[in-house]
Amino acid sequence: MRGDRVKRYRPHILVVAALAVVLSTGWHGALRSALTDFRFAWQSREASGDIAVVAIDAASIDRIGVWPWPRRLHAELLRKLESAGVRDVAFDVDFSTPSDPASDQAFVEALRDVGGSTILPSFKQPAPNGGAIHINRPLTPFGEQSWPAVVNVTVESDGLVRRYPFGEKLGEEFVPSMAVVLAGQYAKRSAPFLIDFSIRAASIPRVSFADVLSGDATTLAKLKDKKVLVGATALELGDRFSVPNGRVASGPVLQALAAESILQQRTLRWTSDIGMILGLGALALLMMFSWRRLGPGVRVVILVTAAAAVELVAALVQLKWPLVIDTSLFHIATVAYLTAIALDEIDFRSLLGRIAESRFHRIAMSLGDGLVCTDENHMITVWNPGASAIFGYMPAEIIGRPFEALCAAASDGAAKRFSTRDAARQALLVPGGAVVVEFEGRRKTGEVFPVEASFSGWQGTDGFQYGAILRDISVRKREAERVKYLAEHDSLTGLANRNTLHTGLVSLVAAAERQSHEVALLVLGLDGFQRINDMLGHAAGDLVLRAVAERLRAEVDDKAIIARLSGDEFAIAIDCAEADEPISEFADRIARAFELPLTAGTRQHRVRISVGIAVYPDGGRNVDDLLGNAHLALCRAKMIRRGSHVIFESAIRLELETRLTLESELAQAADRNEFELFYQPQVRLVDGALLGAEALIRWRHPMRGYVSPAEFMPVVNTSALSERIAGWVMETACKQARAWELLGNNVRVAINLSPSQLHSGDLAHSVSELLAATGLTPSLLELEVTEDILLLDEARVLDMFKRIQELGVRVLFDDFGTGYASLSYLKKFPLDGLKIDRSFVLDLLADSDDAAIVSSTVGLSKQLGLSVIAEGIENRATADFLVSMGCEEGQGYFFGRPMPAAEFERQFLTVQDVRVAVGAA
Repeated sequence: MRGDRVKRYRPHILVVAALAVVLSTGWHGALRSALTDFRFAWQSREASGDIAVVAIDAASIDRIGVWPWPRRLHAELLRKLESAGVRDVAFDVDFSTPSDPASDQAFVEALRDVGGSTILPSFKQPAPNGGAIHINRPLTPFGEQSWPAVVNVTVESDGLVRRYPFGEKLGEEFVPSMAVVLAGQYAKRSAPFLIDFSIRAASIPRVSFADVLSGDATTLAKLKDKKVLVGATALELGDRFSVPNGRVASGPVLQALAAESILQQRTLRWTSDIGMILGLGALALLMMFSWRRLGPGVRVVILVTAAAAVELVAALVQLKWPLVIDTSLFHIATVAYLTAIALDEIDFRSLLGRIAESRFHRIAMSLGDGLVCTDENHMITVWNPGASAIFGYMPAEIIGRPFEALCAAASDGAAKRFSTRDAARQALLVPGGAVVVEFEGRRKTGEVFPVEASFSGWQGTDGFQYGAILRDISVRKREAERVKYLAEHDSLTGLANRNTLHTGLVSLVAAAERQSHEVALLVLGLDGFQRINDMLGHAAGDLVLRAVAERLRAEVDDKAIIARLSGDEFAIAIDCAEADEPISEFADRIARAFELPLTAGTRQHRVRISVGIAVYPDGGRNVDDLLGNAHLALCRAKMIRRGSHVIFESAIRLELETRLTLESELAQAADRNEFELFYQPQVRLVDGALLGAEALIRWRHPMRGYVSPAEFMPVVNTSALSERIAGWVMETACKQARAWELLGNNVRVAINLSPSQLHSGDLAHSVSELLAATGLTPSLLELEVTEDILLLDEARVLDMFKRIQELGVRVLFDDFGTGYASLSYLKKFPLDGLKIDRSFVLDLLADSDDAAIVSSTVGLSKQLGLSVIAEGIENRATADFLVSMGCEEGQGYFFGRPMPAAEFERQFLTVQDVRVAVGAA
């Protein structure tokens, strides 16, 4: 019972409390002023026109000069106004301090001449530092010829001027306000009145001080029979006040508005508080009567209607009579009753839920990710801009549709389509209430793309709801695939890399072990690729590697793994059971594919490949063994079968181990001076006269005796010893030739150049230094070059041989006819002669083809101005046949085998016992 009684009176208690708070804080005064100002804005009145303002405005200051002006100008203004027929003149200008005496006297005389009807201002001014208030009055001569008036106004707490006094006591004397004097009322009233700001300030006649002073007839005509108020309106003079409704008025205009309020009997005053109390009582009785009898909606209508009616009545009263009805407390009571109705009817739990839901919606709409909410039937209820950006649907197109509309159909008919219900069910079972899943989404355009969704569920105001934060992870997926691709593939060619090859080989070997199959690993090396890099640069080399990769792809089907191991090495791994041909034929087919030129950029290159093969299980039981043995087979192929293939067998490893041993022994031989030079005579075929000798290296092993050059020179030419031994050969041969030259035997010495001498350093410079060091006549030195040397770097080799020829040294082309493009070399390179390879000379008498080749070569050489020497002559008949063909020089066993220098001297030189001390280079 007590609770019901409290609930019954709770609205009225709330209203009384609200009124008490407002009255104690004074807030109702601010509301009262705001309502009054609003009525001023709603109403509008014209000024009577009886009062005009002569404005000291910006235009006057520009024409007359900087303020303050001499008072003679005010005197002159007074006379102009008097002549214009004005009724009264009031100055809102400070005349309390003296200025120029003549100017002050002129103003006194003007005041006297106009009959003393001028009104001059007096005002209170606070003293500096909080002292007593100082009263500023016009100077005594001015005051004796004028009417006094107060111009002070009161600024309220909100910074606005609303009230205007009828006058104030200045000392013991009551002085009326300037607007009161202008309006012609002198009653001593103490209470200020409210200025009627519904009177439009713009309707008050206003002229410029300068125009009046200049005697402008039009301006003076406007002032006839009017009361004139002279004062500052220019912004820079600072005489300005804030008035209701956001407006600003200058001091003279404010005084004019106050005077207009008096003239139009609009000196507004507040009504008695009794009316307000009666109004509040009537409102309280009305609410008490209707609170339990009428519904909340009806009560709200009654309250709003009552407030509007009261305010309308107050506005009409203020419009018709100079009365201002205070309705502030009535409106405050109305708001309090409305609040009580709301508190009485609102379900706070529901309100809080809706507030939270509203906040959630604001957050959802600002999310960068897509956010979708559904009801318990998984129908979409919330769709944010992020979701629109991802899927392309506008909210109106998708809200109300099932969540599955965003999911792509399974590409595989047997695969299960993504289920929203399953994801939502998982979210409820997971601690924290959220589960992250991925599914294939479908955009409005039909594009399918990967989506990451974080599902959760909660109890909302409209039942259980589900939500999902969605992200388009296409970029992330592509980046992950790109990282995976780069980890598994060679970045230059796009082939598998070494790691991927290793993984694939492991799988192939494991499968082959289970099924008793063979697995073949082919390691391919490009022959002469380094030459392309050296001549054209690495960019061109990269283009060649890409072209090689494309050709391998074209030759190998998808059953094999193609990889780039490193540099110019590639690999192919294949299950022999799935190959359509024996592995040997497969390797030959791959090698033949590179007989055609490769197009790389704007160039075509001829690139041969050598192939090393290791076959599981004989060629290795695991991946590492297969890789190692295939590399050994490749090394073997590069040494003996370039452009073809070699299948690994145990003998290859033994051979390579032997080679390593031989390389070690050769290094020791160079340190121990075990190398010697033998010399084979070169003669003129017509008479057998000695022309020169070819210097040939021999190795005298301390245990095995002389080792055949065919056994150790291939190792020397492909090892790090090549340059060292080649340099020693050249130095030793030049010293021997110089020794023979000093004894009167001009023996031309021929030396075979090594490719290593062209790779490192400047050969022409080295030859020049060697000739200078030994003193050998350059024409007695002959350098023999082979095709593999000419192929190194055509531009560099061409320049080097030209410089060597400029020294006087002869350059010969050795083993002519055994290469691919020998005739082009005769035209391109600076050569002095050529040597016909012994393979064409040995069967010269019996083989007509060899005879034709030799005959053509001799004829071509003579036309090109080249000397020709044939090697491999082993009998007189062959020598005579060569002479008949026109060949002039030759060498071979018929004339003499290679022999030590001492034996060569005894057999062929006329001076005996010639010796030269030689050592290792």
